[in-house]
Amino acid sequence: MTRLDREGDLGVLVIDEPPLNLFGRKLIGDVIEAVAEVERSGVRALVVRAEGDVFTGGADVRVFDGLAPDASREFTTELLSLTHRLEDLPIPTVACVHALCLTAGFELSLACDVIWAAESAKFGLVERVVGLTPLMGGTQRVAERAGPARARELVMTGNLYDAATLERWNVVGRILPDGELVEKTMRFGERLAGGPTLAHGATKRIVRAFLDHGVRGADERTAAIGAPLFGSSDLQAAVRSFLEEGPGHATFEGR
Repeated sequence: MTRLDREGDLGVLVIDEPPLNLFGRKLIGDVIEAVAEVERSGVRALVVRAEGDVFTGGADVRVFDGLAPDASREFTTELLSLTHRLEDLPIPTVACVHALCLTAGFELSLACDVIWAAESAKFGLVERVVGLTPLMGGTQRVAERAGPARARELVMTGNLYDAATLERWNVVGRILPDGELVEKTMRFGERLAGGPTLAHGATKRIVRAFLDHGVRGADERTAAIGAPLFGSSDLQAAVRSFLEEGPGHATFEGR
């Protein structure tokens, strides 16, 4: 059962729909509910991972069987809404990807701030095999990270790409030995969850402003995004800690 676990201030969205974690109607609905729970929970960072032998075998093709164009528009809107809700969370998000990661699961990972992958992980947007193009925003998010030519290649070929290639393309942030992936990603998530949550949220907004409006457009918005941080308890306490004890001693409560 796909679920949201919690370890202190760290949320862990666990995809668990054996045997292949296929994104059919049920799994999509479960992930939507888990993200809604994240929004309500007050967690300060999120790791997205999966149980089983693969992260996901991709979309359950039965979802597309007999789907008419009008219904497909509604379905695509629903999928993109999930992508946006995960992407817009005001907390750091990390995808923890092992083994095979295809189509909808890869797109879900691309909605996270960073992707950490096992050495053996393989990724693909393979919708071409059924005459489709990615519907959850994967094409444009690969283009955002790797550039438009790489995105066209990845989607049009439908090939599988190893973690090392996608790290070189700036799609994957870090590669870890298979046996260390979960432990080290969780440790990273706990570090993020213990950090200045409001500042992390502001960082995400500034990066988004850059992506939407360019460097000068982000500059124009930085003061408005950053100013409220000076009223936060975390900043005030951290400044006092720095002045009294030096750097590295502050603790943060996410307020």
